[in-house]
Amino acid sequence: MTGRDLILGRLRAALGEPRAAPAEVSRDYRPAGSVVTDLDLFVDRLTDYRATVHRCGAADVARVVDEVLGGRQIVVPPELPRHWLPDSVTAVPDDNLTAARIAAVDGVVTAAAVAIAETGTIVLDGAPDQGRRIITLLPDVHVCVLGATQVVATVPDALARVDPHRPLTWISGPSATSDIELNRVEGVHGPRNLHVIITA
Repeated sequence: MTGRDLILGRLRAALGEPRAAPAEVSRDYRPAGSVVTDLDLFVDRLTDYRATVHRCGAADVARVVDEVLGGRQIVVPPELPRHWLPDSVTAVPDDNLTAARIAAVDGVVTAAAVAIAETGTIVLDGAPDQGRRIITLLPDVHVCVLGATQVVATVPDALARVDPHRPLTWISGPSATSDIELNRVEGVHGPRNLHVIITA
């Protein structure tokens, strides 16, 4: 008898006879549409994650982008609305740029597919106004623009709006991690700075 057999034998004896799996899995969790969207909760969650939130009218997006990234070089997805970009930025369209070229810019501006109030999460789906995932990971600053109507209450609400076959990126604040002593380090797996522009 091997050590493996001995350990597994003890586990089987302790657990007793195996139980049959349930015939049906309970699906009584909250369905999509069961909770009212709270935009203030979304803002609170983002702020708690150390993202910077800007609430403005649709006509003011370029002004906010100028405040955040004015005078800098940024990468943009192929179909980002050009009226979101001020003259003060140098926009580099992502036409399959190399990783080194993307990493050399100062920031990125994208749209979003949907956002979740309860978790403070933004979901990108690789649409032409959001671009490839890599462009949101390498620059130091990510500015994400979304309309208030794109914010839903819960994860089930968000899943009802996205295509599961698209490449989904779920963002909850700037990239951050902690070491064993709980020292927070930002920018390890993505941008250190996330600015979310919510338009009315």
